[in-house]
Amino acid sequence: MYDLHTHTSLSDGELLPTELLRRAAVLGYDTLAITDHADASNLAHLVEAVGRCRESARCYCVDLLVGVELTHVPPPLIPAFAREAKRLGADIVVVHGETVVEPVTPGTNHAACTCEYVDVLAHPGLIAVEDVRAAREHGVALEITSRAGHNRTNGYVVRVGREAGCRLVVDSDTHAPSDLMSKETRWVVALGAGLTEAESREALSLDINRLLQK
Repeated sequence: MYDLHTHTSLSDGELLPTELLRRAAVLGYDTLAITDHADASNLAHLVEAVGRCRESARCYCVDLLVGVELTHVPPPLIPAFAREAKRLGADIVVVHGETVVEPVTPGTNHAACTCEYVDVLAHPGLIAVEDVRAAREHGVALEITSRAGHNRTNGYVVRVGREAGCRLVVDSDTHAPSDLMSKETRWVVALGAGLTEAESREALSLDINRLLQK
């Protein structure tokens, strides 16, 4: 089990990173990415702070991915910020996509999907087909989310992602303890988004290390 999109008290989440790791371990997660909201003001701090939790993650037998979610960053700046995050030591870079429930700047999806340093485009909303194709070409995964509001377009993302052959991941966008998904809930979210049983098994059991290898 994996979750590539979670938040802690380092941004707008409720839990310290270590408590989040512990709760994920109890639920059976093998891999957890901590991807707090980032912009120019806190990028370096987040990578450093989460990195300090690697030993705690090892104690709980969870593979911690140090990450950030670039949030409401102007599209022209996304490539530079994503590159800087990786330079600082981030294992994963998520971009806050053009969800239908927030005023995300148009062009954010395109900037993320064409960036070699971006790994996941979170809740991409009604993403353009050409951006989905770009995501496939650049190895950017599109997110299926359990997060209320953001999940309104899951079915659309599955359809266009399937047609383009784009990699899909299933994440929680956790902010509170109750947001972390059980194994059963992950299955329901995948099927409910329109994935077939075979597609759900594939999406829910990805080799994350391979996914992050560009």
